Amino acid sequence: MELAVITIEDYAKYPFLKQASSKIQNLDFTIQSIAEDPSILKRAEKRIEAAILDLTTGEPDKDERNEITAYAASLIIAIATKKPWIKKRYALAVAKTAYSDMLKYKNANEKQAKTKIYTIARDFGWNIIDGQKIAGQSVGKDFGVHFANYLKNAAHMHKPEWKLVNQIISNGYIYINKEKAARLLQEEIKSRVEKRLDIDEIKNLPEDINLITNKLNVLAQDIIGQETEEMPKEVTMTAFPPCINALMMEAKQAHHLSHIGRFTLTSFLLNIGMTAEAVNELYKTFSDYNERLTRYQIEHIAGERGSATKYTPPQCSILQTHGVCRNRDELCRYSYHPLKYYKKKIESAKPKANSP
Repeated sequence: MELAVITIEDYAKYPFLKQASSKIQNLDFTIQSIAEDPSILKRAEKRIEAAILDLTTGEPDKDERNEITAYAASLIIAIATKKPWIKKRYALAVAKTAYSDMLKYKNANEKQAKTKIYTIARDFGWNIIDGQKIAGQSVGKDFGVHFANYLKNAAHMHKPEWKLVNQIISNGYIYINKEKAARLLQEEIKSRVEKRLDIDEIKNLPEDINLITNKLNVLAQDIIGQETEEMPKEVTMTAFPPCINALMMEAKQAHHLSHIGRFTLTSFLLNIGMTAEAVNELYKTFSDYNERLTRYQIEHIAGERGSATKYTPPQCSILQTHGVCRNRDELCRYSYHPLKYYKKKIESAKPKANSP
């Protein structure tokens, strides 16, 4: 299979590629020159902001060279935040954005999509071949990926379609379609970006960059909730905000929630004092319930695993963007976060002391 020609457009879409890194070096920019270019600085900030809020890198700059430079600037800014959560979040957003782009040609131009994926895989040193035939017999797959590349990146994928017993394997190659290859590459991309962000500190940064990092840290703080307000000791279901009531009803009736819906409901219930065990009971009727995986996810959100960070629900503006905000009432107008709503409603229900 032939490698695709890497264009300036590709550099902008896949700035993590080794060839793109060389292109960035040739642009001959410095931290100071980035700070003096408001458009580059703003785009770099928007990349990380979109990652924090929505696990994407946002709308790309129409000028590919600006987009390439903005990627390099975004790495500097992410490092400057000194927040491991932001770094990991940004790396995942870059990987997810690339995954979506690798597959966008699949209906319009199958060959182009396949060639792009093959070229990116080779950049990561994959041993990858055409997957149409094995020993002259058609198997109808897009690629054959060496088992070492497959196992390295599928280690944390637990659904049946990723298990080796469900794969076509021949002569050390696992035969897969474009979608699976792109998903495996997403893991490679995330790891590469994380490594590039694995720097503790960049000293003597211009003030404009410091101002941006402060804004991003405040935004991230609201998402991860490291300094949450103390909640009332008892769980009061009558004080739940409308969005949480809607998610509870959907969980009971449809036995299914979107990813952000499940994260919102789980993090809300944990933050108001419900135990991980009680939250787990809520999901036992779901068709995709997996006890081990569900417990791990709940405990991770509770801060009992991983980075020991206890997560809070997304703020209301994010829930609105994803269609999770429903049935708004009067109190919603004065609350920017589900936990703020909950606390305000409990406070408003307390009997007021008589005036003297």
